[in-house]
Amino acid sequence: MTATDPRIRRATTDDAERLTALIHASNGYQGEYAPMIDGYRLSPEYLALHPTYLAVDEADGLQGFYSLLVDAATLAKHGFTLPELNLLFVDDRLQGKGIGRLLIEHMLDLAKREGLTEIRVVSNPPAERFYLSVGAEKTGTVPPTPPRITWERPELLFRT
Repeated sequence: MTATDPRIRRATTDDAERLTALIHASNGYQGEYAPMIDGYRLSPEYLALHPTYLAVDEADGLQGFYSLLVDAATLAKHGFTLPELNLLFVDDRLQGKGIGRLLIEHMLDLAKREGLTEIRVVSNPPAERFYLSVGAEKTGTVPPTPPRITWERPELLFRT
């Protein structure tokens, strides 16, 4: 698989299964981080509610995606005060080819158009370096939330 001129498109409810499959195939959630996604599924309802965008090749082959939490009710339910980058995944075979950077650029452009000035990220620890490299600043850490998450997670912020 190669990263051939990806284009970005909005996810549809029909994309739920293949996005879930990409999440579960991720090397970033193996070993000690596996419990975080154990049983996790993206539903068509999730995709209808939350802005989710895919990087795809010319044949609509999935290269990566991101999802934002911006709905006020969802944010309040989770105790969030800022819009949040909820998910960002790039096919393991395509990492390092600029797809993650392209997705972040798209997210920041979208945020600006929507009048969002900040986007919070609570990162898987191995992904922290990537977020810093694409312009996020570290603002702290989020404590473990057992039983699934037994480690601290970096908290970062993108400013648009």
